[in-house]
Amino acid sequence: MKPSTCQTPTAVHCTSCDAVCCRLTVVLGSEDSVPAHLTTRLHGLPVMARDPEGWCVALDGQRMNCRIYASRPAVCRSFVMGGPYCKAVREEYAHPGSRTIESTVA
Repeated sequence: MKPSTCQTPTAVHCTSCDAVCCRLTVVLGSEDSVPAHLTTRLHGLPVMARDPEGWCVALDGQRMNCRIYASRPAVCRSFVMGGPYCKAVREEYAHPGSRTIESTVA
């Protein structure tokens, strides 16, 4: 499920992105109610599981959207579309190696 190219337009919209935020490590909080089969543990922390290519298992690869959007983790809800972190993730994806960013959303 490798996406095409994620461009960084001035106005960011999820419909024009390759959902690169769905490749970040999402640490789950106690308030999250994600089905257990979509989670795993990483360094002792509960996180969203990823497929072999690194994508969140809740991502619908055909539509590039979240299958559990209504009950997505709180950290995903707080990820601001078009915000500084979103733009940094998109820039890193568009230009791999151009800079290092933290790859964990927490």
